Amino acid sequence: MADLHDIVRAHEEWRLREALNLQASENVMSDAARSLLSTDFAHRYTLPDDLVPSLAGLKNAYRGTKHTDAVEELAERHAREVFRSAFASLKPLSGHLAGFLLLQACCKRGDRILVISAAHGGYDGYMPGFLPEYLGLDVQFLPFDPRVWNVDPKAAADLIIETRPRLVLLGASFILFPYNLRWLRGACDDVGTILGYDASHVLGLIAGGEFQKPMLEGVDVLSASTHKSFPGPQGGLFLSNRKDVFDRAMGSFLWRIQDNAHWNRIAATAQVLREMKEFGPAYARQVVANSRVLASQLDKWGFPVKFASQGYSASHQIHVDVEALKEKWSLGPADFADRLEANNLIVDAVGRIGTAEITRMGATEEDMQAIAGLIVRASRGEDVRAEVAGARSRLRLSFAFPP
Repeated sequence: MADLHDIVRAHEEWRLREALNLQASENVMSDAARSLLSTDFAHRYTLPDDLVPSLAGLKNAYRGTKHTDAVEELAERHAREVFRSAFASLKPLSGHLAGFLLLQACCKRGDRILVISAAHGGYDGYMPGFLPEYLGLDVQFLPFDPRVWNVDPKAAADLIIETRPRLVLLGASFILFPYNLRWLRGACDDVGTILGYDASHVLGLIAGGEFQKPMLEGVDVLSASTHKSFPGPQGGLFLSNRKDVFDRAMGSFLWRIQDNAHWNRIAATAQVLREMKEFGPAYARQVVANSRVLASQLDKWGFPVKFASQGYSASHQIHVDVEALKEKWSLGPADFADRLEANNLIVDAVGRIGTAEITRMGATEEDMQAIAGLIVRASRGEDVRAEVAGARSRLRLSFAFPP
């Protein structure tokens, strides 16, 4: 039986030194952020006094929390400043729980919500059989134009006015281009609808001001995970510009969704927020530039990628044309992922290629040209492991403070 520590060391060696990670849902933390995960905060606990009536008026029912409280205050302040929101919490343990919190804070049973369909890349958790079913919500789908891979703003505005939903929730798992929030905000104002945004995939780009600025463009409430284009630990983030929504969220959170936060995770996320303040704009610009160059180079190699007429992408994602991949390359998306992984190139098995982690590791447009060739050759069955190792050895963590 393999030793636990041997498995972990093998993972670290492979993932951090040998492989090129091109999964759209992952990133890599700085050493400073990683080090905070193993501090004493990892096994500490708090208990707010509002949960214990006999202790009303105290800040915390537990003692020894003065530094925990300071970390939470600092992290929330950084989040408010980076994302330009009035209120922020990093307590949700995941993006999924943050999304649950958003739905619960904005809606009551029987309310109608409009979301992006899974058929158009929307998050599966917001589909009728999942979180909305648990909360008793009526789900309808926003009009979407697959030719440009975006919500149809005029048709969506018309539907909002016609159906008067309680919540319109943007954001998706397959996301390439910013939304026209001006049209949607105006329609929401006309009928008293809350405008929400799940920024899980594009949070790092938003932090750098490159994709769009939801909290300045009219979004009322935002949820996200903190480990995709945002280079933090696994966790969740909840933002709002409305005090009533934020208060409902926090009031329905403790002992309902979860009873405590992971303070080492929040400390690490605070460190990443500091890094985003300093390096976020340059990082976000480079991510998008790398996506466009990588997609363009893949296209030149004859590899099927989508949306060339729109510059391929304005995010950290590139979308593979899986039908053309099957027809012309005789590969399904899972087969494609398996061939790449055999060559230490990591992508997901659903047709996305991501540039966030390799950008965080210092890759530039020149590297994208070489990586495109490695992807194509690995897809054809060639062994390119030595060249992948060479490419990986030339990368160093970037957009972070010196160790």
